[in-house]
Amino acid sequence: MSTGEGSGMDFATMRGRDYPSIRQFTVFLENRVGQLLEVVRRFEGSNVRIVALTITESTECAVVRFLLSDPEQGREVLERAGLAIVESDLIGVELPDSPQPLLRVCTALLQAEVNISQVYPLLARPRGCPAVALMVDNIEMALETLASKGFVAINEDDLIDFE
Repeated sequence: MSTGEGSGMDFATMRGRDYPSIRQFTVFLENRVGQLLEVVRRFEGSNVRIVALTITESTECAVVRFLLSDPEQGREVLERAGLAIVESDLIGVELPDSPQPLLRVCTALLQAEVNISQVYPLLARPRGCPAVALMVDNIEMALETLASKGFVAINEDDLIDFE
């Protein structure tokens, strides 16, 4: 059973998914001074906020990954800038109030044999709680597993109005 079934919430989208997820936009930039600022400035004057960001760099280029408060409008901003983008689905999860919350998340996913390939904190705090974004190899299994362990998933709607 996927997270959207039987919960009274319909997460089906044009992209054919029926689980709550967060879209990540990956942009490739030349690795030189000011490139990131040029991209970030593109969101000035829009209602789109960057809710998470990670950068992996090499000598020639940088891979910048964004989670945005409004993915549809954010994609338009990036496309208007002429940037080549790659879109991926991630899951978001609130971190429980415990001494080692990330350990609990990782342990739950390991028990379900779900691999985590990326993880980074959200600048947004939906419902006032710290949260992380995770790229996993099986989104539906990860969401089911985390829900069964009492974790709260975050979706794109939770990022529109955040603290």
